Amino acid sequence: MTPTVHAFFDEPTFTVSYLVCDPETRRAAIIDSVLDYEPHGARTATVSADRIIAAVREHGLSVEWLLETHVHADHLTAAPYLKAQLGGRIATGFNVVAVQATLGDLFGAEPGFDRTGGQFDHRFNDDEVFAVGGMRACALHTPGHTPACMTFLIGDAAFVGDTLFMPDYGTARCDFPGGDARQLYRSIRRVLALPDQTRLFMCHDYKAPGRDVFAWETTVAAQRAGNLHVRDGIDEDAFVEMRASRDQGLSMPRLFIPSVQVNMRGGALPPAEANGISYLKIPINAL
Repeated sequence: MTPTVHAFFDEPTFTVSYLVCDPETRRAAIIDSVLDYEPHGARTATVSADRIIAAVREHGLSVEWLLETHVHADHLTAAPYLKAQLGGRIATGFNVVAVQATLGDLFGAEPGFDRTGGQFDHRFNDDEVFAVGGMRACALHTPGHTPACMTFLIGDAAFVGDTLFMPDYGTARCDFPGGDARQLYRSIRRVLALPDQTRLFMCHDYKAPGRDVFAWETTVAAQRAGNLHVRDGIDEDAFVEMRASRDQGLSMPRLFIPSVQVNMRGGALPPAEANGISYLKIPINAL
């Protein structure tokens, strides 16, 4: 039950995407892919996604799942593009509907915007068991950063999205719409209740002060012993106080506005208008 994990780091967004495969069946899942986006010209590209496609073909893999740990606020997902090229089912957590409700209102989504999560091929319930090839996998609802965050446990590897960062960097912010620091603390303790040797894979790394290289893989034991914000011995109230103070000083991610409008649609652009062009909206003085 040890999957092969290939990591793809996108430095402009500090995002790590994963190609996770069962070495026996050669079946695979892609987790948290990136669609390149140049904000000044509002143009998309597929360079990052094409690297994953090349790896899938090089290793002779068959893609079963395109997994999204949550509605990302810092990069656009390439899941629909990858599905068109490789197949597979686009999936996220059941509570994506809560995010769609909030963001749909915030960004004045079109009347036909589907707020039932129907843009995704599958929406996992908490503790839902599935498979990647012959490997057992489980979807864990780990809200706090957003109401819909999921951790995907595949064999001995857990893909935690933005819930945790490397031990020397800490934990995710909770000030996005629907975020909740108490929920995040409880979600993290759930993840850290997994066996000590469980491999944990981060969705982002920003290089903590004093560290010269990017890193994205750690273990439950390492997080429990050394995470700046939630190591063993730090209680819930102390975490909530720290998180609230820290989040007050954070600015919105550079790609927040385009990212959430695309990702709440499962990676689709907003419907084109009469001139054939898709448009994103900017809510003035609302964030």
